[in-house]
Amino acid sequence: MAGAIASRMSFSSLKRKQPKTFTVRIATMDAEMEFSCEVKWKGKDLFDLVCRTLGLRETWFFGLQYTIKDTVAWLKMDKKVLDHDVPTEEPKTFHFLAKFYPENAEEELVQEITQHLFFLQVKKQILDEKIYCPPEASVLLASYAVQAKYGDYDPSVHKRGFLAQEELLPKRVINLYQMTPEMWEERITAWYAEHRGRARDEAEMEYLKIAQDLEMYGVNYFAIRNKKGTELLLGVDALGLHIYDPDNRLTPKISFPWNEIRNISYSDKEFTIKPLDKKIDVFKFNSSKLRVNKLILQLCIGNHDLFMRRRKADSLEVQQMKAQAREEKARKQMERQRLAREKQMREEAERTRDELERRLMQLKEEATMANEALMRSEETADLLAEKAQITEEEAKLLAQKAAEAEQEMQRIKATAIRTEEEKRLMEQKVLEAEMLALKMAEESERRAKEADQLKQDLQEARESERRAKQKLLEITSKSSYTQSMNSSTTALPTDLPSFNLISESLSFDFKDTDMKRLSMEIEKEKVEYMEKSKHLQEQLNELKTEIEALKLKERETALDILHNENASRGNSKHNTIKKVS
Repeated sequence: MAGAIASRMSFSSLKRKQPKTFTVRIATMDAEMEFSCEVKWKGKDLFDLVCRTLGLRETWFFGLQYTIKDTVAWLKMDKKVLDHDVPTEEPKTFHFLAKFYPENAEEELVQEITQHLFFLQVKKQILDEKIYCPPEASVLLASYAVQAKYGDYDPSVHKRGFLAQEELLPKRVINLYQMTPEMWEERITAWYAEHRGRARDEAEMEYLKIAQDLEMYGVNYFAIRNKKGTELLLGVDALGLHIYDPDNRLTPKISFPWNEIRNISYSDKEFTIKPLDKKIDVFKFNSSKLRVNKLILQLCIGNHDLFMRRRKADSLEVQQMKAQAREEKARKQMERQRLAREKQMREEAERTRDELERRLMQLKEEATMANEALMRSEETADLLAEKAQITEEEAKLLAQKAAEAEQEMQRIKATAIRTEEEKRLMEQKVLEAEMLALKMAEESERRAKEADQLKQDLQEARESERRAKQKLLEITSKSSYTQSMNSSTTALPTDLPSFNLISESLSFDFKDTDMKRLSMEIEKEKVEYMEKSKHLQEQLNELKTEIEALKLKERETALDILHNENASRGNSKHNTIKKVS
């Protein structure tokens, strides 16, 4: 009995020593992952594991989100995972999302994976209409999304209807106009074709650069009440705190930039915003739930920290990341240029080959035609020779008959005519014989001339035959030369790997000359960007004017009307915030 009790105790102690785990499912914007976590893990342990798995280093923008009682919450880094109000069933699901947004995506987002995650999240928010986007800008953003997914436009591949299954525009935009899916695809494709040469990361960055200027980009909205009990909306974003009318999420009534806020505090459900300028009144408001208050405070602290961090020198880690990103960008650019050169040379070689093949076919056709002309010349010469021979024989025959007639005339003259009647008859016969002889002589002369003419024609035909043979000989020699050229040109693509050997010898140690050239290219890109921005605005206005006639006014939403009013006044996101600050 004692032995059995001891064995049970040792088994239970062994069981206690085994670490307990639980399963977590992490959903990113384009994938799902499952991890086995220890019960003692804190939020930071799980968050770091996810970041390592994704290869993400710009961790300060992201967090793990979950939903509890219809309220969004974020996993706290210093608190155990199981101590949060997460559901008891497994796997426990968290969403890996951007919690804080950059002011300037191009300057702040360094890693390609960071850009990609932001692109996917912002794109989904625009399609789900959590971020308002005007119709003309929606079409432009859709064209960059297509470029990021499909690469360069190729009419032979991207045929009519290739976007039929893609979700590219908000349903609000589609319902606002009397336009078929084909008409939308035509306009998206027209812009998509202009993005040729942009890699996926470049297209995604262009998408973010346009999206970050939308009024609702990066703003978290919360329902609040002021001291008078008026219902308002609080917006928290990278620039500061904004107070909105519940019916107008585009234009804030009041804004508090982070650099003008001295203190933010809350007790129970009341929040207090103290401006840096003591002459400005303190702003107080109430929120309905304590959980929401904690979330507001988290977002305020995180956005304020990032706001101050942007205005300081980059940390060593960020400097290293940016340097690596610049080198990687330069390396990719050189690689793209090399591939573009190889592609261009292949295309030129193929064009040359096609031209030579076309020329060869043309020469073959000319040779065939020359052969046929030669055969016709030979046949004509044979016919003319045969006709000349017949004419010559006829002339001989006529000459012989003329001689016989002359002899007959002489014989008749020598014959004595005894009677007058016979004499008259004989004279008449003589006269007829003379006329016949004259006609025979003329006909003989005409036939002789005709025979001379036929001989001359025969001579010309033989000369034409000689020229045709000479031309055929020249064409034959050209054909053999073209075939040799064609064989050498056709072999050109097989020699193209030699370009790889040349390119492999290039060094990616970016020396001063490389960096100077790169800086000059960056300056050039800035100038080009300003020109493109102006051109882009003109294109947006042109598209807006084009589709305005197809708009169904009765389907305009409140946000559409507010956006149009702001646009007519010349108000944008940034100058509006400056005005109400």
